[in-house]
Amino acid sequence: MTRTAPDEDTHHESVLSRAARILEAFSQDEPALTVSEIARRTGLHVATASRLVAELVVHGFLSRDDDRRVRIGVRLWELVMRASPTLSLRDAAMPFMEGVHDVVGHHVQLGVRQGDDVLFLERLSAPNAVINYSRIAGRLPLYASSSGLVLLAHGPADVRERVLAGPLTAYTAATAATPARLRTLLAGARQQGYAFCPGHVHEEALGVAAPVRGADGTVVAALSVIVPNDAGAQAVVPVVRMAARGVSRALGAPTAREVPAV
Repeated sequence: MTRTAPDEDTHHESVLSRAARILEAFSQDEPALTVSEIARRTGLHVATASRLVAELVVHGFLSRDDDRRVRIGVRLWELVMRASPTLSLRDAAMPFMEGVHDVVGHHVQLGVRQGDDVLFLERLSAPNAVINYSRIAGRLPLYASSSGLVLLAHGPADVRERVLAGPLTAYTAATAATPARLRTLLAGARQQGYAFCPGHVHEEALGVAAPVRGADGTVVAALSVIVPNDAGAQAVVPVVRMAARGVSRALGAPTAREVPAV
């Protein structure tokens, strides 16, 4: 793919759009960047990037380290935490997640669909827990994880067809990386009321997820656990399903018999 030259055709772009591109340049793997790195990632001239970074620092949306590297500022986190629509979901889920965590002792997660990915809003872990690639504010493709499969199974039909059309990259030999395999798992997630994914993202880890429903009965999130991929993992299924139902009730979801058919 040809990279757009710095500031090519961007004179029509608003300042807000350029600022958004700067904020999106950061990642969990690279939380601190130089202005030159920001300019390269955004396609902005270094002078433009430097000016916008300076303004964002003044407003607290970005901050500078002692070595002049730039990172997301506390002010941005403050505004997100104050007004995020996911707060009520997280608040409703947390007591149930803590209860599940006391039982499983590994990872408990809450995820929502964002485009073709599952975005993790919260995660509880423990020392020496099994390996887990997900993290708070991290993403995984919908087809790869137990949370993603639940959200994809109950999500819009056009999203399912787009994901089924690929590409489907295999993390392990168990990943649902073919349309036929993925359709089978999605049908199972709808019929069983949960997704059971041994070794789909990492051979040593198993994910189990169940749907969380909102007040209108639609699936708004997935509650999942990541535990060792061994013979005893099936025992966590009823724990996860019960907790997901508890979160759903806390959100005002109708009872099972009232939930609309998918």
